[in-house]
Amino acid sequence: MKVHDPRAIAILNATAVTAAYIILFLFSSCILHPESLGGFAIYCMLLLTGGLLFAGTYFFFRFTVDKFIYSKIRLIYKSIYSIKAQKMDRHRFTSNRNILENVEQEVAHWGDEKQKEIERLKQLEEYRKDFIGNISHELKTPLFNVQGYVSTLLEGGLDDPSINKEYLRRTEVSVERLIRIVEDLGEITQLESGQMYLNKVRFDIAVVSREVVEMLEMKAGEKNIQVLINQPDKPLWVHADREKVRQVLTNIIDNSIRYGPEQGGRTKISFFDMDENILVEVTDNGIGIDQDDLPRVFERFYRTSRGRETSSKGKGLGLAIVKHIIEAHQQTINVRSTVGVGTTFGFTLRKA
Repeated sequence: MKVHDPRAIAILNATAVTAAYIILFLFSSCILHPESLGGFAIYCMLLLTGGLLFAGTYFFFRFTVDKFIYSKIRLIYKSIYSIKAQKMDRHRFTSNRNILENVEQEVAHWGDEKQKEIERLKQLEEYRKDFIGNISHELKTPLFNVQGYVSTLLEGGLDDPSINKEYLRRTEVSVERLIRIVEDLGEITQLESGQMYLNKVRFDIAVVSREVVEMLEMKAGEKNIQVLINQPDKPLWVHADREKVRQVLTNIIDNSIRYGPEQGGRTKISFFDMDENILVEVTDNGIGIDQDDLPRVFERFYRTSRGRETSSKGKGLGLAIVKHIIEAHQQTINVRSTVGVGTTFGFTLRKA
C-alpha cells in the first residue's frame, strides 16, 4: 500500500491516533486504577473505544484529504493532462484516487517535455538566423557584382569596346547564378512540401552514373582528378526518377571534384547489392569534412569552413537538394569523412 494513496494516508493517521490513545489509556490506568488492569471489562472497553476512534479518525482524514487537499491537486493534474491530451485521447483521463503519485509523475514528465520544446525552439531560432544570414550572403555577392558592372557601363564603360562586352558577359554570369539559387530554393521547397512529382521508371543506375561522369569529365580534367566507376558485371536495375537520381549523382560528384586535391585526386563510384536496395557510394580523397560539420552538411546554404577556404563557387544548396530527393524516394543517404583522407557519400535506391 503506497503512501501516495489517500486510503493509505488515512489508515496511517488513524493507526497513529489509535495507538497513541491506547498507550495513553493504559498509562493512565496504571497510575489511577492499577487494579482495573486485571479485569476483562476494561480490555473490552479499550477495544471498543479504540475501534470507534480508529474508524472515526480514518473517515475524518479520508474526508479531509479527499475534499480539501486532493480536490486542489486533482485540478492541477487535470489541467496538465488536458494540455497533454490535445495530442492524445481526452477520454483516457480518470479521477484516480492515487492521484498524488500520478501528479508527481505527470508534472515531472510535463516539465521534461517543455524543456525539450524550449531547446528545440532555440535550435530552430538558431537555424533561422543562420539561414537568413547564409541566403543574404549568397544573394549579396552576385547582386553586388551586377550592380558594379551596370554602374560602370552607365558611367561611360558602355562606349568603351575594351570592357563593355566583358562586363555584360560578367553581368550575365552573375544573373545566371541568381537564377540558379532561386530555382534551387524553389526545388527544395517543393521537395519539402511533398509537391515534387517523381516520375519513377526502371533504369540501370550504372548507366546513369557513366553518363554523369562523361558530363563532368572536362571539369575533372581541369583539376587532374580521375573519376572511376566500379563497373558491375550485370545491369543494376532500380525503380526511381531517372533525372532526379542523375541530379543527385551530379551534385555529389561535382562536390568531390570541386573540393578534391589539385594533383592525384580520385573519385570512385561503387555499387553494392543490399537485398531489396542498391547502395551507391561516391568516395573521394579530398580535403575531408570536420566531425563537427558532418551533422550539418545537408542543411541549406551550409558550407564547411574547409569548403569556404577551398572554393567560393558553391552555393551550399546541392547537398540539401540531394537529401530531399533521396528522402522523397523514401530512401536514406549518409556521409562519413576523415579530414585529410576523404569523404564517402552513400545512398540507397529500391531495386526494380
